[in-house]
Amino acid sequence: MSSMPLSTANWHWKNKNVTPWAKSWFESQLTTIEIKEGEEVVSITEVTDVDGDVELGQRKSKLITIYDCSVSLKWEGTASDNTKVSGKLTIPEVSHEITLDKLSDYVYNWSLSTTLSPAVDKLYTLAKKRFPAALETKFEEFAAALIDTHGKDLQVNPTSSAEPSRTGTPTPTAAPVASSHRLWHPADDLFQMLTDQSKIPMWTRAAAQSKPEPGAPFSLFGGGVKGTFVSLEKPGKFVQKWALASPTWPSEHYATLTTLLQQSSDSTKVVFALDGVPTGIEDEIRRNMEGYYIQGLKSIGLGTAL
Repeated sequence: MSSMPLSTANWHWKNKNVTPWAKSWFESQLTTIEIKEGEEVVSITEVTDVDGDVELGQRKSKLITIYDCSVSLKWEGTASDNTKVSGKLTIPEVSHEITLDKLSDYVYNWSLSTTLSPAVDKLYTLAKKRFPAALETKFEEFAAALIDTHGKDLQVNPTSSAEPSRTGTPTPTAAPVASSHRLWHPADDLFQMLTDQSKIPMWTRAAAQSKPEPGAPFSLFGGGVKGTFVSLEKPGKFVQKWALASPTWPSEHYATLTTLLQQSSDSTKVVFALDGVPTGIEDEIRRNMEGYYIQGLKSIGLGTAL
């Protein structure tokens, strides 16, 4: 049987279920949200549940996101009087119809776990005021990431030939891989420890190349990890194009590593979120992130109280 003409291949209905990828995306991306105002700071610490289905469809050459999820979160913060505050938040519907079609508004169901006081109530009010906008920005990013990550699996490239590509095909990627840990050290010092060429060998125990400016290359673990800096927002965030020198990592393929340093009154939460990991090696990469990055930093005393 002859193959379908490339000009019409994209005009037939196709569907791909990506629910596991979506759950991992929410878990890694929503926990990067942190709000600061004066002495108050509040952040999303955990995605406890994502209930629903997520699919990407194609009809008549158009990619269509199809999803309807309930997302449940835990949040924590520090009030102006240093009281530790925590609570829960559920968004009962995160869907194409709300995010893209704007057919209705998001609903936020809040709960507070900490005993109420004036300072606690002020922080609670801050969370309810600022979290929705930050979350809705992430929900917009989710719809775009869904298409960017999985669209190539559904559409036929009309410029390609019917013969297999001799220059390689796009690497299928899995859900983002994330790793985080709370370190008892200021964010500014950790930023330098992770980007300064003279300080990196202290925790990697290997030669490093790093010039922390956009477009500059970096190399860690004696060349085991390489890439370039994309952006830096000292001391809270930097983004890198990232590749692993390993037989399991496709040649010339780069993922995107976002490193967040979320400082509170007594510690800094370090989040490594790696997007674009080749399918099938997610567990290997997660173990490496934990073993080399997190344990490396802890090995020089950054995981102990000051």
